[in-house]
This record gives sequence, C-alpha cells and structure tokens, in this order.
Amino acid sequence: MSAQPVSERRRGWCPGVRRPMATGDGLLVRLSPFGGRLTADQARLIAEAAREHGNGHLDITARGNLQIRGVSDGTYPELLALLDRQGLAEPAGDGPNRLTVLSPLAGLDPHDRFDAFAMAQAIESTAAVQEGLPAKFFIAVDGGGSLPLDAIGADLHLTAGEDGTVAFSISSSGNLHGIGAAPHPGAPDAACIVLSGFSDMRRTRRTEARRLRDLQPHLVQELIASAALEPAVAMLQRPVSPRVGVIPIEGGHAVLLALPFGRCGTEQLLQVAQWCERFGAAEIRLSFTRGILLLGIADEHVSTLIAEASGAGFITDANDPRLSLLACPGKPDCANALTPAPADALRLASARSDLLAQGTNLHVSGCPKGCAHPGRADLTLVGRADGRYDVVPGGSTRDVSTLHLSIDEIMTRLLLSKTSADLRRAFPERAR
Repeated sequence: MSAQPVSERRRGWCPGVRRPMATGDGLLVRLSPFGGRLTADQARLIAEAAREHGNGHLDITARGNLQIRGVSDGTYPELLALLDRQGLAEPAGDGPNRLTVLSPLAGLDPHDRFDAFAMAQAIESTAAVQEGLPAKFFIAVDGGGSLPLDAIGADLHLTAGEDGTVAFSISSSGNLHGIGAAPHPGAPDAACIVLSGFSDMRRTRRTEARRLRDLQPHLVQELIASAALEPAVAMLQRPVSPRVGVIPIEGGHAVLLALPFGRCGTEQLLQVAQWCERFGAAEIRLSFTRGILLLGIADEHVSTLIAEASGAGFITDANDPRLSLLACPGKPDCANALTPAPADALRLASARSDLLAQGTNLHVSGCPKGCAHPGRADLTLVGRADGRYDVVPGGSTRDVSTLHLSIDEIMTRLLLSKTSADLRRAFPERAR
C-alpha cells in the first residue's frame, strides 16, 4: 500500500484513491462510491480527511464522484491507509474505478421502469474481471426516472425503452444513438458482452479507439451481433425533475442541492452530514448534477433545510443562473488549465444572468480536455496558452474554432445577445 512518488504518477488519466493524479494544487484523490451513496459518518470522515490531509477543497464530479484536492506526497500515505480501512478505496488494478453511473434517485423514483441499482450491480460484478477497458470508460444505467442521464456522455447508455425492454445507445456529439435493445433480464449480460468485445478489439485489432463512439461503424455492428441485441427501440418519454430542489419520493422527500461547479468545502460536507442526522435523512447520495441529494426528509424539515443550505452556499433555486454554468477547476488548481475558468464563467454570468436564467448553457473549459462537460453547450469557451479562449457556439471542446477572443471581447459580444439563438449572431464565425 506504499505510495509512488509524484514524478512516477501519470497525468491526464482517471485518478482514484490508489492512483492519485498530480494537479496544480497538489495531488487529487478521487473516491467513487457505488451509486454515489454515503452515510453521514462516511461524509464526516471524508470532510475531516480532506481538511487534515488536503487543502480543504473537494469536488463533486459529473459522474457523482468525490475528489479530495491539495494532497501532498507527505500526507497521501496516511490518507490512503485511512480510506482503505474504511472501504472507500477502489479495487487495485488499472481498470475503471467504477463502471456504472446512476441517477441519485435510483431505487426510489416512482417513474423508474426497472431496478437500476440491481442492473448496475450485476454489470459491475461481472465486468470487474474484465481487462483492457480504458480507465475513463463508463456505463449509464437509467431506469427511466425523472433525472435522465442522457447528457452525461457515457460510453454506453442502458435506458428504459417504451416497450419494456432496455435500450442500448452510444453517446456521440452530445446525442444518443440507439444501437439495439435487450429484454430486461438479459441486459446486464448483453452489456458485459459489448464490454468484452470492445476490450478484445483494442487488444487484438490494435484499434486506437478509447471510447465506443470512436469505433468504426462495422466494429460497432460486430459488437451488436455478438451481444445478440434486438433492433433499437424508442427510449421512454418521462417527466423531468429540476436539477435542484425538493423531489417527492415514497416516504417523504428528496432534497437535491447543487454546488457551483461542483466545488465543495469541508465545512459544507460536514454540514451535510449534520443535516442527515438532524433531519433523519436515510442516506446521502452524490449526484451527476454536481450536487448532493438527501433522502427521506419529512415535510416539517424541508423548508428549514432549504433555508440553511442556501445560507451555506448551496444552490437551492431551480432558476439560479449558476445552474447553466459549466466550468472545470481551471488555473491554478489544475496543472493542465490555461485560464481561470470558474472566475471567468462567474464574470460572464454576472453580466448576463438573464440569458442564463432562460436555460442557455455556458461551458468554460481551462483546456481542450473538457473535463467539466463532454458534450455540446450553447456556448463553449476553450482556454488558450495566450489567455484568450477558442469560442465554439453550439459545440464542444472537441470542435476546432476559428475565433479566439479575450474574456472582455466575449463579454462585449454577449451583451448583444438577448436569447440563446442570438449567440450565433453574436459569434458568427463557424467552428469546423
């Protein structure tokens, strides 16, 4: 369980507890609890560990993971030993820390058509011995509830189909492309066959594809045939809950709290643990919405919790313009970042909060990796070495832009935009 020196750790990969990543503010240690579930005691332990062994800053990621930041070479071994003793470290090995991502409401959402927890557990247990999967590979298991996972950018999406089957889709260019379907009982095995086939292709065909969406069409067809998938079906149409606020569930309420850019302080996480115990919440769940869900809050406690959470820096209003902002930790916290993405995002939001309140999505990325958001946004800004941004209206960080502007120039053009449709007129240059 000895720690490697920082110089021997790789950059730009998928970190974990056993495999920290060197960033601008020290080592980043990522915890990946199954289903994003934490007890109050676990949340308190993680917060105290982040304060003692890191710099006190944590992130909740777009996959519902929890990151401890600012860990040093000197403090890491003790942190690793602590998290390992508590069962919070991932299994040893080079594969993904956790293969599946779920809605934080999985198992409780009255709109679910199948048990996403059970399906995810079946996939995780079968695929745990699968070798050759890229570290960033993951599967979205969506039971059809009111917090869809469509935009999460998973390699493979398993979603409730209209006819009771499970729809299989690949995410590409911000959209889901159906590749087939399977009866509910056979869906976990079919998913594992797709994973095994992809691993075999990477090993025996020497394909450079790191994501399913990168495979050539004929190779995707081979995977479909090997898994004996049925023809693609329409995904279930369902009501969509807001990404923050009170959500009715059986036996009480779930309260979904958001954090600006997913940044969480130790005091905030300690407060969540205290609320969980004080208000009798059944569980804490980390959410792909970069927030925290408290389950089983009684009617008489909801308004008090919302008021206290708002005062503690959580986003509790579904109309808060910050919900339309996406930004990575940026410079100097991330060693790869070229610009202070969160500060620039907030600056733009302060000027055009009315535009963001209409639902316009603004993604500010400190570098081309696009860690905060894998898909398209109404306006994507990609940091450059000269401090300016590549500007991509209606695109993603993977698109090549011919327009490079300073944050002041971007703000000037944003002031000309009244709606999201105006963005293309404000930034007429086309990405390619």
